[in-house]
This record gives sequence, C-alpha cells and structure tokens, in this order.
Amino acid sequence: MPATAAEALAEGHRATRDRVARSILDHGPSSAADLASRLGLTAAAVRRHLDGLAASGLVDAREQRVYGSRGRGRPAKVFALTDAGRSAFYQAYDQLAADALRWISDAAGGGKAGEEAVAAFARARFARQGRQYQAALELADAEQRAEALAEALSADGYAATVRRVPSAVSSAPPASAPAGAQLCQHHCPVAHIAEQFPQLCEAETEVFSQLLGTHVQRLATIAHGDGVCTTYVPASGAAPSSSRTPGAVPTAGTSPNESDRPRRNLA
Repeated sequence: MPATAAEALAEGHRATRDRVARSILDHGPSSAADLASRLGLTAAAVRRHLDGLAASGLVDAREQRVYGSRGRGRPAKVFALTDAGRSAFYQAYDQLAADALRWISDAAGGGKAGEEAVAAFARARFARQGRQYQAALELADAEQRAEALAEALSADGYAATVRRVPSAVSSAPPASAPAGAQLCQHHCPVAHIAEQFPQLCEAETEVFSQLLGTHVQRLATIAHGDGVCTTYVPASGAAPSSSRTPGAVPTAGTSPNESDRPRRNLA
C-alpha cells in the first residue's frame, strides 16, 4: 500500500532527525549553528530536531567549553548525545567490534598472549591513523604540534582542543615556566569498546608520543568514566619519548620497546 503524505512527511522528519544525531555522534558536541552549516539546514529546522531529540532523552544541552578569555555575552550552547543516544547508534557496532577483539584474544590463546594480540591490533590501527596526521604535524613548529594534532583529530570527529598549562617538570617560577599542554578530546567514537579493551587507549597514547616526539601522559579517558580524554604534553624541548626521529610513527604491526611506552594513568 502506498505511503500517505503524512507518513512520507513523518519518515522524512525521522531521517533528518537521525542525520542531526549522527552529525553529533561523528563530530562531538555541536551548536545548532554548526549543525545547520554542516547539514545544509536552517538553524530553525535544526532546533526543532534538537528539541525532539532532547524530549526523547537522546541529546542534552550544555555550555560550550571556552579556554582563555571569554568574550561578552552568554556562552554558546552545544548539544551532546546522552548514553541512550549513543546506544541507539553503537549497539550493533559495539557488539561486532567487541566480538572481533575477543576472537583475536581467544585465537592467541587468551591470557597475556591474548591481551598482547589485542594490543598489537590496536597499535596497528592507530599507527595507520597516525600516519595520516604526520604530514600536518611535520609542517607545524615544534611549539604548535599539539595544536596541529588537535586540528587533525577534530577533522576525524574527536572534537579536540588544546589548553596551555605550566610545565609539570619545570623548577622555574610559574610565570616563566615553559608552557606544556593538555590535549583534550571531547568525543571518542570507540569509548564503549575501550571500556572493555584498554589497549585501545594505550595504543593511541603511544602514537601521540611518536607524533609529538616527546613522552606524553594520559590523565583521563572517556572510556573510564571521565568527561574528556585528557593527555598531558610536556613543553617543547623536553626529552623525546624514544630514540626514533621525533614525529615518526611506527609502521603497522611493530611494537615500541617497553621503555618507549608512556606510563599508563587511566584511573
């Protein structure tokens, strides 16, 4: 039986609402203006869909994080998926990915061997991603590599920002201490899988060290219940993380020496 005009309109409405939710999933917390520009919709249309998603408990609104001085006026409101909203997208994907990683672990014999097999997969996966970012970081000054990495991550939907902080290892007074950085990822597309397989977070941290040419420390992760994935990057001039050329990303399937790996701090 042909769909009525009302049914066709309702189906189109659901499809557009799903596009709005998918855009938030892919790009992280977004303002109505960002969504309208990204999807080619009017701001008014986006707000109607956001109201519907919020009423269904799939998104919630929050103030946009602002680093540095804030201009006049109220901070922009951004919309993020709730756990229910993420689950609507992730359920089938999460199960498939978790089953695949569990199969890799079991095929290697489980236990320590299984954990290392999953870690090898994670290193290969993030090494490929790192090589896509390497050219952009090589064009940046040493002091701006963290910002270049944040920009590359944001283009892949991680909604990354950088905040400059005093160096944690400097003995100089705070006013003259070289500025380190906190690299913040406000969105993680593999957070649900990383809850079960922390090797994903560890491999990503290793690649960050290689791209930035210095030891970095993971301070918090979304996968472990924190609101933002936060990685501390020391000030430029600190000792590089290994004997490799700064910025060189290992080829897929290779494993850094144990001494090269950043210490894990995922509590």
